[in-house]
Amino acid sequence: MKYNFRLFWRTFYRSFFNSKNTPARLTRKRFLFLALFYIVWPIGMLIHWFCFWLDDILFPGYKNLPIEKPLFILGNLRSGSTFLHRLLSRDSETFTSLTTWDIYLTPSVTQKKITQFVSRLDKKYFNNTLHRLLYAFDRRTLGKIKIHPISFFQPEEDENIHLHIWDGYFVTFLFPFMDEMPNYQHFDEALSPEHKKRIMTFYKSMLQRHLYATGKKYFVAKNPAFCAKIETLVEFFPDARIIYLARNPLDMLPSTISWINYARRIFTDPVEGFHYVDEIVDMTKHWYSHPINYLDTHPSPRHLILKYDDLIQRPEHVIRSFYEQFGYPDKPGLHIIVDQAVKETLSFNSDHTYSYEEMGFTREQIVEIYANVFKRFEFETRAEMPITKSIELDM
Repeated sequence: MKYNFRLFWRTFYRSFFNSKNTPARLTRKRFLFLALFYIVWPIGMLIHWFCFWLDDILFPGYKNLPIEKPLFILGNLRSGSTFLHRLLSRDSETFTSLTTWDIYLTPSVTQKKITQFVSRLDKKYFNNTLHRLLYAFDRRTLGKIKIHPISFFQPEEDENIHLHIWDGYFVTFLFPFMDEMPNYQHFDEALSPEHKKRIMTFYKSMLQRHLYATGKKYFVAKNPAFCAKIETLVEFFPDARIIYLARNPLDMLPSTISWINYARRIFTDPVEGFHYVDEIVDMTKHWYSHPINYLDTHPSPRHLILKYDDLIQRPEHVIRSFYEQFGYPDKPGLHIIVDQAVKETLSFNSDHTYSYEEMGFTREQIVEIYANVFKRFEFETRAEMPITKSIELDM
């Protein structure tokens, strides 16, 4: 495993010495974030990498653990992947995922084994007191974020795991200096074979560590960024099952622009308005075309292209169908799991409001930009519908 020290130092330098006229300009808010980050993050990294080293000594068996029938959910941001991912994760007898806790606090086998031991002590001797305190802290911190439901104990997008080698798309949310970044948005085409191998070898080892520590069989992940790396993904996981979710661009694009601006604004202090629009348009066009072209030219019963509307309107039917198609065991109580997931989603009131007019688009422009997508999926162009502001449930 190799850490991308060059990118780490470049983002450090740009943050303090060359951030003028960028969305990450050095305001008081940004300075406070950077001061906290550079105190906490390096200490955390030293602990994690020490534990990775301990894994090789104490639990070397993880390296040879096969990853059987992993399920990867792809699709542009805001296309239903969170809904499907968390729904499937409720079927804990079949699937396991990396939670926010796993990604940021216990990525190694050693750390997972320690927390499992502490959890058993808490349950046996302290009546789950520590457990209740952690959940209360979770609700009062991450639970306050309203654009996307986040919890230490909920499955999360494990593209985040690449922050531990400082070499992945999520670095851009903390340090949006796109001219410094490798072109993660066009991963398969833009990165060298050696660079792709380094990133994916690390990712595979993280999945092996998780499966080894938890004893679970099937791994499910949702990563929109994997749209750009589908070829490399299949190379490293030849037994992978892949679901690609496609959503109407009239909904996807403004929601994605709003979400990325919201997420990056947590760590930066740009001037008002919507930023990164050209970057997002280019990225989303590629994240439609590249994975769809790959799946079209590599037909397989292990692959499925699915419309967002079909998933939302008939979730149980869709899930039962691909369980059978992909060779996962039948789940008799699936209807209960689906009902619970739908109720939870409907009860989550996002503060995610947006209008594509505010972002400088017309309906006709979006239809033209994504003309092939509208044609392929026969999405409604809504020519007769009035343009209104939208309030979205997280999907």
